[in-house]
Amino acid sequence: MGNPVCIVTGATGGIGQQIVLDFAKQGYDVVINYSKNETSAKVLATQCQAMGVQTLVLGFDVSNSVEVETNIKKVVDTFGRIDVLINNSGITRDGLVLRMSDADFDDVLRINLKGAFNCSKAVLRYMFKARQGRIINMSSVIGLIGNLGQANYAASKAGLIGLTKSLAKEVASRNITVNAIAPGFIETPMTEVLSDEIRVQILKQIPVGRFGKVEDVAHCALFLASEQANYINGQVIQVDGGMVM
Repeated sequence: MGNPVCIVTGATGGIGQQIVLDFAKQGYDVVINYSKNETSAKVLATQCQAMGVQTLVLGFDVSNSVEVETNIKKVVDTFGRIDVLINNSGITRDGLVLRMSDADFDDVLRINLKGAFNCSKAVLRYMFKARQGRIINMSSVIGLIGNLGQANYAASKAGLIGLTKSLAKEVASRNITVNAIAPGFIETPMTEVLSDEIRVQILKQIPVGRFGKVEDVAHCALFLASEQANYINGQVIQVDGGMVM
């Protein structure tokens, strides 16, 4: 049978890297997708191989459906199966609506939302044949509550929730589940740039009193991919320390 296979898009970011490492630790062969950072992707692959699993490093643009289909076929040609897809690719182009360009709005929706649609559609034809699979979409608490200067990002992450629920209804009869994770404020390079003043303000809104760790998100993804989560479908699990409830 071989190891189960997990594809992680946007795998070179803070959360993406941790997800890849945690799945490799659990014996998954991992497909590491990147858009620009090939060096980081190769370093990550080496770390996973040291755990005794196989890796496949693929650079492709998730918003390009032709590139996605071509590369998903490479995964099947290499491993013969796809068990888990984690749609983790995401970008930000922050700005107030009145100053936001068409390109800044379109680019965020294209990568964050259309990318997840493209990748899900491409893997589903293989998951349908296997009559099993897991799709996990990385949303955000911002998709639930909105945020100043992030209308494009909030729209893309809210759209991911709608995509998750619709897909969950479409594919459940084939033993495929689709769920979303909505991280809150997680310690990553993206949050490191926040000023001390903003960090204090944010921490006041988090009942557990700390920012999340990338491991907190990765552990949730591992659970949703596991047999223990067989009956969980179409859900949005907030990993936010109680910030949004």
